[in-house]
Amino acid sequence: MKQEQKKISDKIISALCEIYDPEIPVNIYALGLIYDVQLNDLFEAEITMTLTSPNCPVAESLPLEVEQKAASVDGVKSAKVEIVFDPPWGKEMMSEEAKLELGML
Repeated sequence: MKQEQKKISDKIISALCEIYDPEIPVNIYALGLIYDVQLNDLFEAEITMTLTSPNCPVAESLPLEVEQKAASVDGVKSAKVEIVFDPPWGKEMMSEEAKLELGML
């Protein structure tokens, strides 16, 4: 990945860290819900993410919020989210900070 793309990808990740799961007081990146952030040569972001469960109450709104937040980053032409459930999300995907925040360490 070119240096400019790397910088913008890092900014996308920082922006996604501002989105919190409504049921768990931890950002979605620290929760491990974001699996991948790719930025192609046209500066179109493709984000692969999951939800804590297929029946998640924000299954409709959270992916849209992620797309909007990523697309709002300077230099990003567009953003698209793909929701996957393989691999399924598990507590082991959470960052150490998230586990500490939730009293799991």
